[in-house]
Amino acid sequence: MLGVALVSPLALWLLATIAYPIFSLIRLSFLDVGVIGTGGEFVGFENYQRVLNSRAFWPSMGRSVVWVLGNGLLQTVLAFSAALVLNMPFRGRALARTWVILPWIVPTVVAIIVWKWMLGTSGGIVNTILLRLGVIQEQLGFFSTGNSAMASLVGINSWRFFPLLTIIILAGMQGISKDLYDAAGVDGASAWQRFTNITIPGLKPVLFVMGLVGTLWSVNIFDVIYLITGGGPSRGTLTMPVLIYDMAFLQYRLGRAAAAAVLMAAAVTLFTIAFIYFLAPREADDDDEGWQ
Repeated sequence: MLGVALVSPLALWLLATIAYPIFSLIRLSFLDVGVIGTGGEFVGFENYQRVLNSRAFWPSMGRSVVWVLGNGLLQTVLAFSAALVLNMPFRGRALARTWVILPWIVPTVVAIIVWKWMLGTSGGIVNTILLRLGVIQEQLGFFSTGNSAMASLVGINSWRFFPLLTIIILAGMQGISKDLYDAAGVDGASAWQRFTNITIPGLKPVLFVMGLVGTLWSVNIFDVIYLITGGGPSRGTLTMPVLIYDMAFLQYRLGRAAAAAVLMAAAVTLFTIAFIYFLAPREADDDDEGWQ
């Protein structure tokens, strides 16, 4: 009874902040509602049918996959590179470790304003520098096409989040015993062999958590995309969060937006289950096999 009494406040808080909103979302997906606060007619699975048959849903789902994969790959490469550098001894390392987190601390709106100015075709500093260096002959339209806009958004979002991943990876590297590297050095192992046989295996738990949490963060990113392109040009950056917002607050179809959100949540849940099942570290199993 004491354990129940101690856990009850947290359980009630979770029910109020997580379970009830999810229940309300699922309930709303079965209603024909246009504006928040108004009643709606029960339409069953009609909203789901309309969403699945719409021309925007599946392309938006595909763009969300591209968005997640692009961010995951670029952020991991940047974070690994930065963590490896910050893990080496050099003068000013403590200051570098402190300031590397700065891009993640900068407010999103401020970062977006700066990046839109830097990548702009009218006096943007990136185009100006490239033109003066002779790298390009005419200004690049970073947001002029769907592909270029998506690539630019992935770069901006990765710039924002890779510092946090750098700190996480660096903390994992600090937890690997230096004796392993010393023993490998005595045995004549190269830097690449030490990286692949000591660093990567030692970071498996960190990489697993980072991959799962990073994916869940990326798939729900809305502000960066909406504030820069709004889903354009020509819906080239219309990912699922932006599509749901468009359905709910621009087309006034809350029921369909709720159905799209439920479908998106179901897809993310299936991915999470598969990710945990196939990629979760199984140290206990490895130990058992070694004992046998």
